[in-house]
Amino acid sequence: MSIANNHPGEVLTIKNLTVDFGGVRAVNNLSMTLLAGEMVALIGPNGAGKTTVFNLITNAFKATSGEILLNGKSVLGKSPDEICRMGISRTFQNIRLFPQMTAYENVELGLHSTPHYSLAEAFIRTPRARRAEIETRKKALELLEMVNLKDHANAQASSMPYGLQRRLEIARAMATSPQLLLLDEPAAGMNEDECNDLINLIRQIHTTMKYSIIVIEHHMAVVMELCKDSRIYVLSLGSLLTSGTPTEIQNDPQVIKAYLGERKNARENAPA
Repeated sequence: MSIANNHPGEVLTIKNLTVDFGGVRAVNNLSMTLLAGEMVALIGPNGAGKTTVFNLITNAFKATSGEILLNGKSVLGKSPDEICRMGISRTFQNIRLFPQMTAYENVELGLHSTPHYSLAEAFIRTPRARRAEIETRKKALELLEMVNLKDHANAQASSMPYGLQRRLEIARAMATSPQLLLLDEPAAGMNEDECNDLINLIRQIHTTMKYSIIVIEHHMAVVMELCKDSRIYVLSLGSLLTSGTPTEIQNDPQVIKAYLGERKNARENAPA
């Protein structure tokens, strides 16, 4: 397979990405880019292939064809830990925390994704290991403070309200020091006030940490606000329907038709 360099300033380059599951083509010839420090959204009706794209970027699914480049280097065929070390981290539609661990322990685990000392050093507690432990604790508490969870550091993850668990998952994803942060429906299940708080949080993280971010989201108000100065990609049935600014997307007849069709089907399939 040929490896093509991306253009200067591109963190993520996806070229002609396709994946088939049996006789079903879940993603069809998708191409998209993400610039350094940019935040874009990936939207589309249910079943459009949005989460599948994230699964392909993180190699949870194997691509049938195409390329995925991070800073010009292919991520295809890499193991999850290699992809993490390359600088990609994500959250999930369904929260994936360690429920019996505390908030602090969940974030600390993310910080240990790249070892800073050997098992032998940890066992005999060398000065380097002790310094690393102190730095890890400091960093974990800083991340919890960034997502307004420092006061919940010792709370068991499973005991925390849903909205706080969402914040904790973001903090854990940040713990790996990513260049590219993938947020999969971070506002799922949230009310309007919680969505507004989340918008402010993601903006703060984006501004402070300078991550490149892709957001998958069904809450259009969240998408339009987060990407008001950026771009939105729209998927439909695994293919790129269109891309553009929030204003262009809101007024695009193809996008309106795709979403209205989804709502119509939902009404027709609803129980009588």
